Amino acid sequence: MAHPFAHLFLVGGLLVGSAVFIVLVRNRVIRRRMLFAAFVSLAMAAVHLAGESPAIALTAETAWRIEQLGAVIALASALIALAFNPWFRDGESVRAPSIVQDTFVVGVALVAGAVIFKVDSFSFLTGSAIVAALIGFALQETLANAFAGMALQMERPFRVGHWIAVGERVGLVTEMTWRATKIRTKAGNTVAVPNSVMAREAVNNYSEPTSPTRLEVEVGAAYEATPNAVRAAMLAAAGDAKFVLESPAPDVILVDFGASAIIYRIRFWVEDFSRDDLAKDAVRTRIYYEFKRRGIEIPWPIQVEYSRESPAPDLTRVRERYKSSIARVPVLGGLPAEAHQALAGEAREWTFADGEVIVREGDEGASMFVVMSGSVVVTVGADRRQVAVTSAGGYFGEMSLLTGDARTATVAARGDCSVLEIAADAFRAYVQRHPEVIDVLATAANARRRELDEARAAAGGPPVRAHASLAARMRQYFGLH
Repeated sequence: MAHPFAHLFLVGGLLVGSAVFIVLVRNRVIRRRMLFAAFVSLAMAAVHLAGESPAIALTAETAWRIEQLGAVIALASALIALAFNPWFRDGESVRAPSIVQDTFVVGVALVAGAVIFKVDSFSFLTGSAIVAALIGFALQETLANAFAGMALQMERPFRVGHWIAVGERVGLVTEMTWRATKIRTKAGNTVAVPNSVMAREAVNNYSEPTSPTRLEVEVGAAYEATPNAVRAAMLAAAGDAKFVLESPAPDVILVDFGASAIIYRIRFWVEDFSRDDLAKDAVRTRIYYEFKRRGIEIPWPIQVEYSRESPAPDLTRVRERYKSSIARVPVLGGLPAEAHQALAGEAREWTFADGEVIVREGDEGASMFVVMSGSVVVTVGADRRQVAVTSAGGYFGEMSLLTGDARTATVAARGDCSVLEIAADAFRAYVQRHPEVIDVLATAANARRRELDEARAAAGGPPVRAHASLAARMRQYFGLH
């Protein structure tokens, strides 16, 4: 028989010890196992009362043995949790995951049960074999999942919080249990994949060994475009695309000579794999606009005969629209109509996507731009402080056109927009024939520069460097001595 105070010591000690560690430790695994130990202690108290009650057919000796077994299980669960898991930070043990710890507890319980209940070793082994065979036949799938879960947790090809792909399933690992691994897909739903399936399938871990993940996008370009020109366009597009890392740097390889196009593959890196679709979308969008500006065609598929006749553009109407837009620019408005006509004949219209950089601060420049549709954002400094938003009819870059100065601000598209570029070569040809327009242009440019200085000062940026004689610099730039 047990000592009268033995039950009190066991139950009280387990309850007090569990409560102390629940308060002290921060690890959820340890807390959960301490709660289990406390629950077993209360169950032991219930068994003790049942053993003392004459209404229940349970002897005091049997009750005491059950209490001993419960104490062993509770202590084994608590001690194994304390031995293998970090006390003051959350997370599972790398050396012994939860499934492995549970296995140890079950093993200790089986051995303790045989000792406490004084089971004959031969009978125990025989009975265990029979029970194991019955359980094996009845729970083949469950046991397969359990052993597969143990193998996965010991080998650890992935952990909770990793992005993985198993077959056609791609998602974030949220939980690993005895039966299944739970994955949250990008659509937000949870898929429970049986551990036996996880053990059979090839697992692609996007979160190891490094966090950045490489993505790929394939694009077809016309045979008329040279590979180096296509590579340069695709790299320029990826350089401004959202979510794409600067390091490791993107690269482009020629993949195949297709039926209707040369196939190129751009490879780039992202920090957060959960945004891979958004990153691919950003790169494809930038490539489309970059190809369009550089005159690189993405060919139509040639599987069936396709006839597409586009009406020839009305160049007269287009040039008239350009001329009208140029005449409304204050810096150029003082020029005669023939100057506007000459500049319109050489101007080119470009389309930019939302967020694309049109000119970058510090870059060399030899042209100015008129906003034809949409709007652009003007920023200065490394922190890209916004100083202005220019809508349709506005203009920028005139100092680069008139003097060849480097760009004094970064200008990017706000939403899709189109801009008309007036190049210095066409402008130089007209100025050299009509040098008298220099003073008119200098007066207008000085007024514009004062406006920009005021905007920069309001945004906390440095003013544009002033020069003694803008007209003299313009004459020198255009070769008028």
